Amino acid sequence: MATLEIVQVGDPVLRQEARGLTREELASPQIQELIADMRDTMRAAPGVGLAAPQIGESIQLVVIEDASAYHAKLSAAELTARERDAVPFHVLVNPTLTIRSDEVIDAFEGCLSFAGFNMVVPRARKVRVEALDEHGEPVVKVATGWYARILQHEVDHLHGVVCCDRMEPRTLTTLPNYTKRWSGRTIEEVRTAIARSHPEK
Repeated sequence: MATLEIVQVGDPVLRQEARGLTREELASPQIQELIADMRDTMRAAPGVGLAAPQIGESIQLVVIEDASAYHAKLSAAELTARERDAVPFHVLVNPTLTIRSDEVIDAFEGCLSFAGFNMVVPRARKVRVEALDEHGEPVVKVATGWYARILQHEVDHLHGVVCCDRMEPRTLTTLPNYTKRWSGRTIEEVRTAIARSHPEK
């Protein structure tokens, strides 16, 4: 298996509408090897999701895994507040996402294709995704909380959308500043601090 280069914002492939895969393509050795390479690349980054456009392939293919090891730095209260549970590795091909809740949750998120930054992004709390798995079998995922956020983030990549397109611009922060200043604070506390720092004129 190989670790692939993750393309960064500014690369045109991240702005394209990815094409769907046929079941015949999906079954091919090339695509099956790509899935394994994407899995290894996601884990090495490390990240909780990776879409094919992020490694330069404009096809509707994503891999997702939110391993419990990634939760070690979060308290039980933080995990509960984020509705974050472990999500086993899985593959989604040609996904169709439907919003299933009017409730919108604001939270910091990052992107492997916008390396070194975090930002507040509003996402629907609950979604439903219909797709094919890596074997070409139909699957349905209904997700809430953090898993719903991951699904929205990765499916966005298949439609040429990067999380910075949806962010609250003034919340954009480097990872060191996020860790130093904003980690563990509520979104309202972040907004209040930013407003104090930059009063309206």
